[in-house]
Amino acid sequence: MRLIPLGGLGEIGKNMMVIEYGDDIMIIDCGLMFPEEDMPGIDLVIPDISYLLERKDKIRGIVITHGHEDHIGALPYILPQLDAPIYCAPLPHGLITVKLKEARVHASNKVHETKAGDVIKLGVFSVEFVAMCHSIPDAAGLIIRTPVGTIVHSGDFKLDYTPVDGKTCDLSRLAQIGSEGVLLLLADSTHVEIPGYTPSEKVVGETISAVMSNAPGRVIVTTFASLVARIQQVMDAAVKYNRRIFIAGRSMSEIVKMALRLGYLKAPDGLIGELSEMNRLPPNRVALITTGSQGEPTSALVRIANGEHREVQIKKDDTIIISASPIPGNESVVSKTIDSLFKLGAQVFYDRVAKVHVHGHASQEELRLLQSLIRPQYFVPVHGEYRHLKLHSQLAEQMGVAKENIFTLEDGDILELSPQGGKIVGHAPASNVYVDGISVGDINGVVLRNRKMLAQDGIVVAIVTLDAESGHLVVRPDIVSRGFVDPDTGKALIESSRDLVVKMFDTETQYVADSAVISNKVRDLLAKYYYEKTRRRPMVLPVLVTV
Repeated sequence: MRLIPLGGLGEIGKNMMVIEYGDDIMIIDCGLMFPEEDMPGIDLVIPDISYLLERKDKIRGIVITHGHEDHIGALPYILPQLDAPIYCAPLPHGLITVKLKEARVHASNKVHETKAGDVIKLGVFSVEFVAMCHSIPDAAGLIIRTPVGTIVHSGDFKLDYTPVDGKTCDLSRLAQIGSEGVLLLLADSTHVEIPGYTPSEKVVGETISAVMSNAPGRVIVTTFASLVARIQQVMDAAVKYNRRIFIAGRSMSEIVKMALRLGYLKAPDGLIGELSEMNRLPPNRVALITTGSQGEPTSALVRIANGEHREVQIKKDDTIIISASPIPGNESVVSKTIDSLFKLGAQVFYDRVAKVHVHGHASQEELRLLQSLIRPQYFVPVHGEYRHLKLHSQLAEQMGVAKENIFTLEDGDILELSPQGGKIVGHAPASNVYVDGISVGDINGVVLRNRKMLAQDGIVVAIVTLDAESGHLVVRPDIVSRGFVDPDTGKALIESSRDLVVKMFDTETQYVADSAVISNKVRDLLAKYYYEKTRRRPMVLPVLVTV
């Protein structure tokens, strides 16, 4: 049996695990990752599925553990290529349907609904769904029976004894499987650095209720659109303090409608109003739920903070609750949004000043409890950056897993398990695939490197006009710069570089046939000159014109 992680190991997001035995392949999750700071212009990052495209006929299905973007977000891009059935619980089913509809991918007939306790057959694999707690309802762990032995996949989880929806982790089923004997455990590593236990979602509900009771004006809450449990807590507090709920943000509005329809959100009639009606109510009767907890430029909260939203403007007595912690890499944009809201006169509550968010991942003691229940022969930490995986491996060793049976994998590693033991036998393609506008996978490292160069040092375009017959300069070259030097203060530098190009043509006899040679010489000459004068390396683009 082979395990091939195509995403989610060594990074936060882009989760995708492949399990292969003989002629059968099953896939766990199909997530995206938000771009990092060194990915200018990139909208999303998704897994590289080259390995799967070569083995399309072996794929028996995609199993989804829960409905967060880092586990379902790549489906609109990957599903049309793989054309495989999807199995998931009702809420992920609803979220995936909304996502496929938005992307105009007609594959809703491929999505099959399951519930905790259900068992599905995917070729030689038998997959049982186990109820787990996370920051979204309908999270599942997986018990996968294979010809080699039983695999337990925790999914994203925490041990919450007072969850918003009242559904706790099925620890008794996990203990039962553990007593039968488990070959391999794959467990969530995201918060392995944090000692103790993760606080319950109940804590957040109490904070939101307390803030709403004391707020003199409108209360604006921003969170992830898929964080259905958090939205329910805001609705409960609004009912308690006689406020009406309004929704801003297209994705938030679509998901709230879907969750109400499926019964994952419960709201009395008349609680939710149209955004256009909001200003007719006194401010202390209004609660607004928006997207934008990660400072996304086009999200409702950021447009509100920038004064660009058509229907919502910040007023002096507004209270804003940012009920999410920044994803690594988003800290600076979230901080700027908070600063803008304070400047506009609002009171802002965020995770550093109030208990307005708890994460949905197990801390150290919960991970130890999972190890003691499952008692696996082999262990592979999943879902985390490399330090998280390493620390989780050390925790598993402390809990009694033999060191040689712990594999700290990275994306693309191929782990083979057989009666003779486990070993890494190769590497599959697992690079980042970039989504930029409507293009998927067309952007590569060279393009990103060029974008970074342009962002750091700017661009210089040298327009050289040559005589078609003699190859001599017709006029002085025209040099245009953007993002390199100030048009006024940098005039002298640009003029002296024009002189330099003229001098080059005076000292060398060139021919039009040598256009590539001329371009390279102009580029090298100017690049060297600008570096000597400024210690910066703008991108130099020679443009040859013959007349």
